[in-house]
Amino acid sequence: MHLTKDEEALLESNSSVAKLMEILVALGKIYGAERLIPIHSSHISGISYQNIGDEGLEWLESLNAKVVVKTTVNPAGMDLVKWEAMVDKDFYSKQIRIIKALEKIGAEISLTCTPYYLYDVKFGMHLAWAESSAIIYANSIIGARTNRESGISAIASAVIGKTPYYGLHIKENRAPNVLIKAANFDPSALGYHVGRILKHDQIPIFRFEKTLSKDELKSLGAALAATGNVAIFHVENQTPEWKNFEIPKEKIEIDGFEIKNECEPDLIAIGCPHLSKDELLQVLKLLEKEKKTVKRELWLFTSRYVANKNKEIVEKIESFNAKVFCDTCMVVSPITEKFECVMVNSGKALTYLPKLRGVKVKFGSLKECIKTALN
Repeated sequence: MHLTKDEEALLESNSSVAKLMEILVALGKIYGAERLIPIHSSHISGISYQNIGDEGLEWLESLNAKVVVKTTVNPAGMDLVKWEAMVDKDFYSKQIRIIKALEKIGAEISLTCTPYYLYDVKFGMHLAWAESSAIIYANSIIGARTNRESGISAIASAVIGKTPYYGLHIKENRAPNVLIKAANFDPSALGYHVGRILKHDQIPIFRFEKTLSKDELKSLGAALAATGNVAIFHVENQTPEWKNFEIPKEKIEIDGFEIKNECEPDLIAIGCPHLSKDELLQVLKLLEKEKKTVKRELWLFTSRYVANKNKEIVEKIESFNAKVFCDTCMVVSPITEKFECVMVNSGKALTYLPKLRGVKVKFGSLKECIKTALN
């Protein structure tokens, strides 16, 4: 991989910068990158203390470097305001140390898996994003360019301001190679199903009978990324790059399917990925339509940014005895482990909750989730 003189000089700089540069060079060599390219922004995943533990915390605190591009971070293991309802003091103190270490290097403490709600990410921008649901949203729905970074490689790119030029940064590698014709589906359930049946390295283009909203596309992509390691998809007549490539000959047809997972939920958790304003409004309308108070635990997760901009909506939702949490989600917080069965409308949460939190999970549409919470 070709390095400029300035890039070579970084390898001889202070220890943290040199080591982070070594990470990018190693990745470039592994994937056959010809050079490094500048990035517009970085997004760091895996910052919950539950995920990185003491070793990860110590590594973050050891960094002597500053980010040179806009850098956001994923959800923590707790709501920073309502933390006492979620974690003990030891977890809290270590999570705060992680956050302070990220602040020290110049990262914005956004604590969300939906950084594209915080600022304007444009078509064609090169990014270094970790967090599978954000990656697939950026690539597919916006038309930006990012590979599936790890938390560490995202930090390296944030400090260096560059990423190796390979994979989905290159146009021809973004081409679809399987057509999915689908009807009678829930978008998140469809993503969960398709991700499980795709072959390695397959990129789907979908053909639907109806137009999906951006929130529906977000749910589809998040589930695809969770079950199928997919980082990009296309939708005919909707996503920005679908016309740039030939429609593949390989075809899969799906006409309705059911996710069977029966358990009696003691928690209904919505917001994986974090809820948008429109999704919060959908929840509120469903609650107002039923005119009932929530009888089971109903937890909604969104970013602090979205919640602060929509305080009236949040207050109305909480008047129905639902709880709105920020900065965290049901997947990365240990609080979820206290429940027997969690009902979700997210294919991503359906995939990760049993693996990471060890709980039973039931899937349902948003309407089904709200109906269950009220009865």
